[in-house]
Amino acid sequence: MLAISLCCIYHSTLLAEEILVAVASNFSSTAEEVAERFEQQTGHEVVLAFGSTGHHYAQIVNGAPFDIFLAADAERPRLLEESGITIEGSRFTYALGQLVLWGSEQILSNQPNLLRSGEYRHLALANPRFAPYGVAAMEVLESSNLIEVTENKIVLGENIAQAFQFVASGAAQLGFVSLAQVNSLPDSQRGFVWQIEPSLYNPIRQQAVLLSDNPAAMEFMSYLKSDSGAQLIGSAGYGLEPL
Repeated sequence: MLAISLCCIYHSTLLAEEILVAVASNFSSTAEEVAERFEQQTGHEVVLAFGSTGHHYAQIVNGAPFDIFLAADAERPRLLEESGITIEGSRFTYALGQLVLWGSEQILSNQPNLLRSGEYRHLALANPRFAPYGVAAMEVLESSNLIEVTENKIVLGENIAQAFQFVASGAAQLGFVSLAQVNSLPDSQRGFVWQIEPSLYNPIRQQAVLLSDNPAAMEFMSYLKSDSGAQLIGSAGYGLEPL
């Protein structure tokens, strides 16, 4: 009996593989939870690399050995697909991002006119050159005619994780971040969250694409699409698009 058990353990170890996943910063905490569940079920090891979608895209184009790209937009995965870098037919929307304005309860007490009033020192957002959530934040400011009011108060994070940290540390009183980031905090640290009207920015379709034929990576993509994966993503604060 012991010999059989040891044999099974050895066989399982042989089958276990490592997956390297490039993950958009907004999806960090959710990706960690998804990866943990997946590892428990399969025995595979998931290595997550967090960063802005734009920087990950540049790394992949230059040959970085990622197996999967979990982007914060649809554009970069599409461009990779058109370049022949991806596994054909693997691209899909795994989450719909939700943009929020986040700050302390005190600073946001004057909403909805706070941004226009200028009664704050700094407004954090992700650099729109690299981060889709930064693009969405600029779209909100433009569609609300707030560019001139806010331009001298904006501080840019390299990615949305850094923009989030600016607000969390008090370096900025307000910031455009993702709902999922705020949801990952304990209730006592959430402050005030103003969910942005979706009509003020283009939908944030976060797409995944497979970059290698690693069988374990294919399993991970299937897990993202499963009911279990979708439940984790939805409960974190993302919308879901029918597959």
